Amino acid sequence: MCTGKGSSSDQKDMPSRLQLRRIATEALKSQGHVILQLNFDEALAKTLFLDRAEDHETESTDTFYTERRSTMPSSLNVIRASLQQTRPLSSLLTPFLLPCLPQLQQQRSASILSSLSDNPSAYSRRIRRGRGPSSGKGKTSGRGHKGQKQHGKVPSGLQGGQTSLEVVKGKRGFENVFSVEMTPLNLDRVQSWIDQGRLDPSKPITMKELADSRCLHGVKDGVKVLGRGADELKTPINLLVSRASASAIRAIESAGGVVTTRFYTPNSIRRILRGQSDAGASSLDSTATASSSTAASHSPVSDTLSSPSPSPPSLLSTPFSYRLPDPTSRKDIEYYRDPAHRGYLSHLVPDGEGPSLFFKTPGKKRDHGERKDVKGPGSTGKRAGENRLW
Repeated sequence: MCTGKGSSSDQKDMPSRLQLRRIATEALKSQGHVILQLNFDEALAKTLFLDRAEDHETESTDTFYTERRSTMPSSLNVIRASLQQTRPLSSLLTPFLLPCLPQLQQQRSASILSSLSDNPSAYSRRIRRGRGPSSGKGKTSGRGHKGQKQHGKVPSGLQGGQTSLEVVKGKRGFENVFSVEMTPLNLDRVQSWIDQGRLDPSKPITMKELADSRCLHGVKDGVKVLGRGADELKTPINLLVSRASASAIRAIESAGGVVTTRFYTPNSIRRILRGQSDAGASSLDSTATASSSTAASHSPVSDTLSSPSPSPPSLLSTPFSYRLPDPTSRKDIEYYRDPAHRGYLSHLVPDGEGPSLFFKTPGKKRDHGERKDVKGPGSTGKRAGENRLW
């Protein structure tokens, strides 16, 4: 009885897989073809035998393979004869390439979430304590011998019952959020810059000129003039700053100059230094007299502020994009209303009154013709026109 695998004598005649691979490789190399790593097996011999049986039309392929096995020549000779035939390479390699085609195609998974992982150096292994002396963390596990630090936990800042430093030498006081940090400017430095030709005394000197000439290295919340080197100041200057000390005002006016203080905000200072806003020098007169009474009552700034408000076309024609703000807090308003500080709002204080907005001037009485209050939604007071800005 003949089986599909054949008898033992026929299996001895069949060459091994390694021999079939070597024979096929030598034949393809002799024809100049590229050699591929194929999975040669017994199907090679069976395929070649079937190709030889195509001429036998009267008999089927399976019948020829099973019944003519004894009359077939040696398997090695059949393989050599088949490889030497002048047949297309595609028909020769097709049975061997078909099992390999799925392996040659690239396969990608629809999701990469299942293959995500950290880098090997992205994390460290946890310390395994109490696992023997060779680990370095065995026995006492890095806690040492006895004591509270080994048996339990010690609160932070505990000094064995002694009063902690946080209580003995803790923080005292508070930080005043309303305080301002003025950049100091001394008179001797101003005179030195004038002697070097870095400042022009014939023009108003503002924080813009002081910063551009490097007389000031950065302006914080404003500029305050101090009286150091008052004896060295000999040149009359027209100075516009945020604040000024009494000694500095006295020295500048005695030299024939004028000093005026004006309110600035941090944003307005930043815009002035960038050239986006005017520092207020346009309201100063470089030829103003320096007497204290004249500076207080007939200041160029007061003349400008007492003049009618400019019309909207003149506001749009200015080369600057921003206007200077005025003080809103009572403390700032009272400072720049005080003639002793040479404030630019000192012209608003009537004669005989003080700069304070809270305390009334002693001895002043309200006019009898003036109404105390105005009642009614449609009524207008007597001083309604005086309180109008525009």
